[in-house]
Amino acid sequence: MIKFIATLLFAIGLAGTATAQSEYRIKPGDTLRVEVLEDPGLNREVLVLPDGSISFPLAGAVNAGRRSTEQVAQTISSELADNFATEPTVLVSVSALAPRQPRQPRVEPEPDVMNVYILGEANEPGRKEVAPGTTLLQFLAEAGGLSRFAAEKRIQLRRVDRTSGQELVYRFNYRSMGGAGSISGTTVLAPGDVIVVPERRLFE
Repeated sequence: MIKFIATLLFAIGLAGTATAQSEYRIKPGDTLRVEVLEDPGLNREVLVLPDGSISFPLAGAVNAGRRSTEQVAQTISSELADNFATEPTVLVSVSALAPRQPRQPRVEPEPDVMNVYILGEANEPGRKEVAPGTTLLQFLAEAGGLSRFAAEKRIQLRRVDRTSGQELVYRFNYRSMGGAGSISGTTVLAPGDVIVVPERRLFE
């Protein structure tokens, strides 16, 4: 009784495998096992090429992509028929699936604009939407330039480091356009940068 049940389960497993094979549609990169019962010397494994074809002796190129194993077997059998007394019996199975392509990391598109802020003695203070790549001088021009009360030597660029969260402060001398202790007017701004233009002191 136990032997009968084991045999029955084995048969059911084979039937399930055959059904899965018949429903499966072959894809480029799959490896197929092709067996010709009348001539075992032709038995081999073949790779499905990117165009969906396989190459088999005496049959040449055979289209396999998006077809079932049964359909491919029938095509190969028909192609081999001229070489046998009767049309041969061909069995085709998928011995290995195409390797999965690694998932490409999602690339976030570059923003069309970024927010930069300017406070203090600018003619048009506030939040500005500027294009990525905008320099400090270009941004000051976007803000309408400096007012007549601006401390031109003590302009600050304040930027928060995204890794540490620490605020970094850079000094800009508008009169000299850089120099010792000053960043350059060609410094490229980053999203969220804040430009602070202090009011000049008496006699400054």
